[in-house]
Amino acid sequence: VDAAVNLIAEFKGETAFAILKHTNACGVALAPTVKEAYQKAFAADTTSAFGGVLITNQTVDKDAAEEMHSLFFEVLIAPDFTYEALEVLTGKKNRILLKQKMDLPGTKMIKTLLNGVIEQDKDLATETKADFTVATKKAPTEAEQNALVFAAKICKHTKSNTIILSNSDQLFSSGVGQTSRVDALLQAIDKAKAFGFDLNGAVMASDAFFPFPDCVEIAGKAGITAVVQPGGSIKDQLSIDYCDENGIAMVMTGVRHFKH
Repeated sequence: VDAAVNLIAEFKGETAFAILKHTNACGVALAPTVKEAYQKAFAADTTSAFGGVLITNQTVDKDAAEEMHSLFFEVLIAPDFTYEALEVLTGKKNRILLKQKMDLPGTKMIKTLLNGVIEQDKDLATETKADFTVATKKAPTEAEQNALVFAAKICKHTKSNTIILSNSDQLFSSGVGQTSRVDALLQAIDKAKAFGFDLNGAVMASDAFFPFPDCVEIAGKAGITAVVQPGGSIKDQLSIDYCDENGIAMVMTGVRHFKH
């Protein structure tokens, strides 16, 4: 629930839906209605959604409730539910429905560490187009920029090492919590293909910088046309050169989230 609420907070002013398992999103989407956003989020990983935590930032109506009712899920979080939606959703036992009544307060977080606790700042940074520094000769198109912003928001809330593949309103796949950037990317590509997504024209977000051109090479061959990453490696130029030689746009943010 904590992970879900923090993730959905990134999408103010948009109708968003997310499905999480083990604190990582397996589906995120934007759409005109909650029902459509749910359908697109569910399509990203119809397997992992089973037993997940669902969240939206809009009122759940009857149409949306009927669409998700057949799925076994643990928790559904929303700012409100219509009476008709509640009639549908309460039809199954042991299903937790939560109303989020306020934004999360506070700028600090506490964690246990060895024999004590540590207080640290919450990660409140969220990259926008204004934070992108174009590193390649080719700049991302407006559509690619929108997709990069969307992917970067999900990347921020996904366990490192992570790779996010998406367009501007639907998560295609993610590589989550891997010990290698390359493994995270390969996992994401395989997963996207397994659920029928065409990666030609998709974008990639990485929470790690690229000390070697391996990730952009693998991504480019899979169809990725634009990349967002923190930058900061002493070998950044290797990845930039590969992108320039292969018509890939890449932007850097200067921010490393590295969620653990």
